[in-house]
Amino acid sequence: MRVLFASSASVGHTYPMIPLAVAARDAGHEVHWATGEHVHAALAANGLRPFRPADSFYEIYAEDLEPELARLRPDLVVHGWGVPGAAVAAHRAGIPGLWHGFGRAIPEGIGLELPSDTVAGGRPHLDICPPSLQDSGFLATGNRIALRPVPHAEPVAWATPGAGEPLVYLTFGTAFGTAALLTTAIRGLAALGARVVVATGRVPVADLGDLPDNVTARAWVPQAELLRHADVAVHHGGSGTTLGALAFGVPQLVLPQGADQFANAEALRAVGAGLRLLPDEVDADAVAHQVRGLLRDGAHRDAARAVAGEIARMPAPDEVARLLPEYARGG
Repeated sequence: MRVLFASSASVGHTYPMIPLAVAARDAGHEVHWATGEHVHAALAANGLRPFRPADSFYEIYAEDLEPELARLRPDLVVHGWGVPGAAVAAHRAGIPGLWHGFGRAIPEGIGLELPSDTVAGGRPHLDICPPSLQDSGFLATGNRIALRPVPHAEPVAWATPGAGEPLVYLTFGTAFGTAALLTTAIRGLAALGARVVVATGRVPVADLGDLPDNVTARAWVPQAELLRHADVAVHHGGSGTTLGALAFGVPQLVLPQGADQFANAEALRAVGAGLRLLPDEVDADAVAHQVRGLLRDGAHRDAARAVAGEIARMPAPDEVARLLPEYARGG
């Protein structure tokens, strides 16, 4: 069977889909991937045959993908929430398709809109969000296929942190970080005496200035490996980091900046697995106070571990990959 994956060209939208694509490849299916070139290297490294449809760089419009569908003639299209045009193109071509989510259901007002129910809107959703965090209205639709979120990260040289003081991981992802926000958080975290590892993303490490001895900053870190050892994660509330930390039972302090991050932060608070600081509440003292509480209070860690157990019970990518031929037949 030939499967075409399609995503917007961002780490946050593409990486959550890679585990299922790899599982489909390992199950013997021919996998191709339509997306912008920014994420091609990671996809090619996993044998997922990336290509750029037409002149797409980030988004994909239906007209971009239609010639590629005629060329590849896939049996199934798995399209991310960020590329509704891919769903429309598959619908027009009469090719079965599945939506693939990147976290909680898309909140209103963040700039992402799925097609109407009459145009590729009724297709099932591969849902990687544990039910305890998912939007209740979305859960009630029943039009979802549970899929365990599996963190994916590019391999980089990294020494696993040794035992010692508590480990705090700080990141604002690849799109929302600023030097001012990072340095504010670092000042608060450094005062705790914990080991702090910072992933700076688009912010050059040099822009952070001189760092305390207990703070290590890199542009990119192997997040999934680091979270295995973390005691607390401090971040912007992006879906990938939120679910990645929960998969390892790590309590979180979320400093939401935009998009779906405010909804993610509120969902974490609702289940007791994290705390939140809104933009006008953020300063070094507030960050230190909140993280100190997370390190001392076992209730948040217990809640995070409960969600980790929920994630572990969700169907793994290889289990869902075995079902893909059924969906290709319209099952």
